[in-house]
Amino acid sequence: MVMPDAGIVPGDVAVIGERARTVLDADAVRAGIDRLAVRLTLALGETNPLLVAVLQGGLYLSGQLMARLRFPLQQASVQVSRYGNATEGGALRFLAPLSAEVTGRTVLLVDDIFDAGITLNLLASHLRERGAARVVSAVLVRRQRADQTQPPPDFHLVECGEGWLIGCGMDYRGYWRNLPEIRMLQPGDT
Repeated sequence: MVMPDAGIVPGDVAVIGERARTVLDADAVRAGIDRLAVRLTLALGETNPLLVAVLQGGLYLSGQLMARLRFPLQQASVQVSRYGNATEGGALRFLAPLSAEVTGRTVLLVDDIFDAGITLNLLASHLRERGAARVVSAVLVRRQRADQTQPPPDFHLVECGEGWLIGCGMDYRGYWRNLPEIRMLQPGDT
């Protein structure tokens, strides 16, 4: 088996990301996160919350919120995957389980995108089973879907329709999470 050169980004990944259309520029993302932080402060500021970043995608929003939430909180992370580097979701796998104690706590789950809602709702159920008093969810993007059956997130920054998104924690094959704006891949690029 021939391994790709670890120092070279696959050509299709670079091209696909560059030609993706910006749907929310960096200034709008920052302003939206500012507003989200205010809403979360009002809702959770006096609850001693545990902010749990859902890795990898929730790392970006979690970090942005941590810099804006001006009340005492604790932070942890859980790494799960339904996608890996694929473009279709599968079974939920715990890659790095949450080690923080949640019994009796308000838990703020932070993720990048609410698509079908399966990952976020499975995690919320898992946390309630572990004794969390309340689980609140916040995502950057809530996907509008006609076939939506899962309860929606408690907080979201923006809604969008179909299309593969990158930036602000969202990725294509593990790349482009670092963009400060949200872009949509061109049809056929996934």
